[in-house]
Amino acid sequence: MSKRINIHTHTPTRRRTFSTLPCFCLLFLLAACRNDMDKILFFDHKDVPLQALDSVSAIRSVEGKVQMKLSADRVLTYGSPERRTVYPDGFEMQILEGPNRTVANIRADYAISYDEKKIIEARNNVVVIDYRSGDTSYLESLVWNSAEHRIFSHDPVKSVNGQRITYGDGIESDDEFVAPQILHQRGTMTIDE
Repeated sequence: MSKRINIHTHTPTRRRTFSTLPCFCLLFLLAACRNDMDKILFFDHKDVPLQALDSVSAIRSVEGKVQMKLSADRVLTYGSPERRTVYPDGFEMQILEGPNRTVANIRADYAISYDEKKIIEARNNVVVIDYRSGDTSYLESLVWNSAEHRIFSHDPVKSVNGQRITYGDGIESDDEFVAPQILHQRGTMTIDE
């Protein structure tokens, strides 16, 4: 007796299964790629400087004569909506007469320069030292308009020269700081008898 053996080749069918993890990741990526206008508007490109510089020194000269030296710890330049240069950590400026004679010194904790208007506005703890007169003036803001060749402020000012203290409602001067005038002066003076 012979046994008959049937040999069948059986190829198992593969079941296609989808893993849920890759599908979830794909859906998450598609959802994350959507442009959310609130998020886009949150990032304002106007607040990004075109250039950032540290430890800056600048010299302004006219016809080869140095008129001004400026130093600042940090300088940021912006292009829009208006070209401006910002001194977020303040600056110090020397106004010179002749090659090595400083006639005035201006310091401030913050400043902004509107480049096209040629205006620099110094703010916060502004100190102006006039070496010719011996006056040291303290105020909260000071504007230098180089197009009009004038320096001015409409903020209250305190000027000290020795024992003389003068208060005023502002200050006016040319941009070389020759004979600055305190507006609406009042103050105290000690007289030796």
